[in-house]
Amino acid sequence: MLQLKDELLLKLKNKTAKLGVVGLGYVGLPLAVEKAKVGYEVIGFDVQDQKVQMINKGINYIGDIVDSDLDRLVKAGKLKATTDFSFVKDVDTVCIAVPTPLDIYKQPDLSYVVDSTRSVAKYIHRGMLVVLESTTYPGTTEEVIKPILEESGLKCGVDFFLAFSPERVDPGNKEFNTKNTPKVVGGCTPSCTEVAGMLYRSVLEGDILEVSSPAVAEMEKILENTFRNVNIALANEMAILCKRMNIDIWEVIDAASTKPYGFMPFYPGPGLGGHCIPLDPFYLEWKAKEYDYHTKLIETSGQINDYMPEFVLENVMKLLNGEKKALNGAKVLLMGSAYKNDIDDMRESPTLKVIDQLEKNGANIMVNDPFIPNFKHKGKEYVSVVWENEIKDADIVIITTGHSCYDYERIVKEANLLYDTRNATKHVLNNREKINKL
Repeated sequence: MLQLKDELLLKLKNKTAKLGVVGLGYVGLPLAVEKAKVGYEVIGFDVQDQKVQMINKGINYIGDIVDSDLDRLVKAGKLKATTDFSFVKDVDTVCIAVPTPLDIYKQPDLSYVVDSTRSVAKYIHRGMLVVLESTTYPGTTEEVIKPILEESGLKCGVDFFLAFSPERVDPGNKEFNTKNTPKVVGGCTPSCTEVAGMLYRSVLEGDILEVSSPAVAEMEKILENTFRNVNIALANEMAILCKRMNIDIWEVIDAASTKPYGFMPFYPGPGLGGHCIPLDPFYLEWKAKEYDYHTKLIETSGQINDYMPEFVLENVMKLLNGEKKALNGAKVLLMGSAYKNDIDDMRESPTLKVIDQLEKNGANIMVNDPFIPNFKHKGKEYVSVVWENEIKDADIVIITTGHSCYDYERIVKEANLLYDTRNATKHVLNNREKINKL
């Protein structure tokens, strides 16, 4: 094993190793691009032929990647994509970055991870490093991934290296990206950790923290997102109470934020969105039952956050009632489909749940999002309308995503009734009496 480790470390040091990335989405493709940019030859694997064809033509579909970077790397032969997993036999390392959703019972769905691992296992060879990046419950790497790979006859820690290194991707973040965000790595053995650490040090600028096991790395990722889940739930609960007490929650948070220690601002909203925060706590909640423990705080936080689309519905009904109008038959214009500002990512977007609540009560929905021209939800297609043409006819305008490109002064001026769930109109100077906030 020492010889295999030294050989791989030398290849990584000299950038002569060939690297593989399984899953070419929001995590995998930026990772593949960064690896290719430092000189590695990278093969991306994905089951979606459309993605593979786009990459091989140099066409980018991920917002955090510079279009010209992808095109240049593909033309230089540093990055290519394929649906053929037999090419795994040609790479020295494989990073698995595929989705880990929840099933209909809110239990972990590892089917993408398992299928990808089985595809890798068919072509694994001695001296290969496999790293799982998909967020999952503690124990997945050693309890699920390792046995599948060892079905090849090779032994982890003897014939191949295995580690977990959680993805840290924040779409639209202008300060931190794949390149400069610190990375955590935990291998099944010290040699596994060392090799995985070297891989990321050779690619990334952020610090690489090596921890004692994959389980520690898996748990820290869950902690990151559960921390945010719980604190957002607190902000949401405070918003609910402040609404009843006729207190502006946004002003309260701004005031609390002046304390230079012991406070970190989190903000309420119409619900949770994104690829991590709405899902990851349920992974821990599910795993905890194996140890006869009930994660009470996490479960309560989930209930509060899940209630927010209904809270939005209740307030919209009250606002319309104040104008002697019913929600049933009302024209409702939603501003923003993405789960957060200035991106085109709709994964778990709370706007979808707000739509469900409104349409269930008879509302006629129009949606605008400058980043998302159209989308399908529960079999129905929604096309982004030109809000400037529709706003005066809408009975109520709801700001569900606070995109910075919106002309909020004009929105406030022209809306018949406005409900701002994001405090996006904070800096509007005129007609402030028309603004109703979460």
